[in-house]
Amino acid sequence: MEFTSTSVHRVHRMAAVTSILCSPASARSSNTTRKMLLNSKSSAWAGSHCHSRVVLENPYWYRVLNGDRIRLKRIAAFASLAAPQEAAPKIQADDDFKPIVLPTNETSKTLLCIRHTSAHVLAMAVQKVFPDAKVTIGPWIERGFYYDFDIQPLTDKDLKKIKKEMDRIIRRNLPLIREEVSREEAERRIRAINEPYKLEILDSIKSEPITIYHIGDEWWDLCAGPHVESTGLLNKKAIELESVAGAYWRGDEKRQMLQRIYGTAWENEEQLKTYQFLKEEAKRRDHRRLGQELDLFSIQEEAGGGLVFWHPRGAIIRQNIEDFWKRTHIQHGYELLYTPHVDKADLWKISGHLEFYKENMFNQMDIEDELYQLRPMNCPYHILVYKHSLRSYRDLPFKVAELGTVYRYEMSGSLHGLFRVRGFTQDDAHIFCLPSQIKDEIRGVLDLTEAILSQFDFKNYEINLSTKPEKAVGSDVIWEKATSALKDALEDKGWDYSVDEGGGAFYGPKIDLKIEDALGRKWQCSTVQVDFNLPQRFDLFYIDSNSEKKRPIMIHRAILGSLERFFGILIENYAGDFPLWLSPVQARILPVTDTQVPYCQKVVAKMKEKDIRAELSYGERLSKLIRNSETHKIPLMAVVGPREVESGTLTVRTRHGGELGTMTIDEVIEKIKKAAANRNFL
Repeated sequence: MEFTSTSVHRVHRMAAVTSILCSPASARSSNTTRKMLLNSKSSAWAGSHCHSRVVLENPYWYRVLNGDRIRLKRIAAFASLAAPQEAAPKIQADDDFKPIVLPTNETSKTLLCIRHTSAHVLAMAVQKVFPDAKVTIGPWIERGFYYDFDIQPLTDKDLKKIKKEMDRIIRRNLPLIREEVSREEAERRIRAINEPYKLEILDSIKSEPITIYHIGDEWWDLCAGPHVESTGLLNKKAIELESVAGAYWRGDEKRQMLQRIYGTAWENEEQLKTYQFLKEEAKRRDHRRLGQELDLFSIQEEAGGGLVFWHPRGAIIRQNIEDFWKRTHIQHGYELLYTPHVDKADLWKISGHLEFYKENMFNQMDIEDELYQLRPMNCPYHILVYKHSLRSYRDLPFKVAELGTVYRYEMSGSLHGLFRVRGFTQDDAHIFCLPSQIKDEIRGVLDLTEAILSQFDFKNYEINLSTKPEKAVGSDVIWEKATSALKDALEDKGWDYSVDEGGGAFYGPKIDLKIEDALGRKWQCSTVQVDFNLPQRFDLFYIDSNSEKKRPIMIHRAILGSLERFFGILIENYAGDFPLWLSPVQARILPVTDTQVPYCQKVVAKMKEKDIRAELSYGERLSKLIRNSETHKIPLMAVVGPREVESGTLTVRTRHGGELGTMTIDEVIEKIKKAAANRNFL
């Protein structure tokens, strides 16, 4: 297919119109204006100043979510490839576009009070609209609030009625009044209004006096606070009811199914709009949708819920992650293990999992009159490897790592894409060391964590140090030594952290690290835990310099958490647009006609010889091939026409760098290899 001068003129005009339509000014313009631009045939749109790179350099381009504009993006990509080829500068970073930081319940006490009061106003509104509804609990949560009701199934139409009633309550500016009563008086009042769930809540409250919050003199609830002073301090335009879901009372599937209404509440309308934008962007990035669109993974109901099938493209990404993980661990002194997925149930009695963790484990299997168990964790296996040989103090630290698949029972209602599954692979490692080595080993783990996470563009962390709880194993001396070692390692690293007093596991203190993604969301991934319990349960020892048996310290650590969950986070962080080194297809070769296919096949073969993940796509019009490549988020496209075949070259365009012009095959291969090795975009 050859492009005529009319075709070139047309694609120049498309690029120019797209540039205007994707500008902030056009975002505020009417649909009529947009249609006029699209229908314009004025030759004024043609010319070098309207070249498609105007579109590619427009920072606003990367913010748009509207379906029209996504289609226009594809038109512009077609325009840029169809237009006469010339080298275009790389896209300039948008310095003004930074993640928007919204207040949280932790950073704004006002916001927490707004959300708590909004939950009470919701409950009051529900009982006004549906007088027979029974109330249960209604806490604030990370992005808003919810309240559970014993009521018939609710619809979107019902939510609108409830929101209107909430607005009326807010307009009335009713005061919130705190009252202290005796347990007997609270019970009398609850029975008088026939709220059986509140009686159960009252029984669970151990402290006295009992506190009640009133909204005016019309409604009240058991509550410890805090709240705003009156409903008029809520901004009705900053509150939204989002959805309804089923929820078992007390999380027990044998008890009543309730209707849970989720809402969000903010200090002002601008914050709500920002939240709504981020929410829509999160939907666009949803790993479940992108996983299907990009053919990365699936969960087959025929095989069972929560079990992940990695498709070829997803498996390539996983292989790259695993290869990088293994190389990095070997470089940092770890030895790699592979251990069984099932073992005798007695092992889990020794570890204590059958006593403390049984509800998260699958049922045991009877094999030749012996009970076997699918493993829920890897720790006991690594311990058995340690015990297999007599260890001297000179052998410590002993560091082992495994990408070990584990299986945990999860209720079907709690399963969620890759984030909550029944079978997953942990990037597990254990360090067996001397008490004097704890600080250095923890510091080494922190360094390794940073080295690995930074390769995936995660550089902002939230870190918590959890200390000794009331019930714990191990002496105060060893707890103090271990906790001090964790603190010293964090301070040596220069990382800020918060202390969760008493929040450690019963077997030792720990560090938890959350990563921040492109939308500013926090994800729990990495953990470092000191363990005094399992070495004792399994009677681990080493021989010290005096030839005496001593107990080693065991350190559990994971960096990615699980490969499945981390992959889901990666999909959403990159919006499916993976960096070159991870991308399942690094280059796609597109012939203009079938005549160029044999040449393209040779190009693909040569790239594969150099370990470049390349593929050939043909059999459709070039415009459709380009659109498909855009949809599949291919990092590099190379168009081949008669001119390229004759000269032995490729005409190259990258997703992030625009047109690179005409290059030899060897030049393209060198660029791809260099960019992948340096973890750069082309």
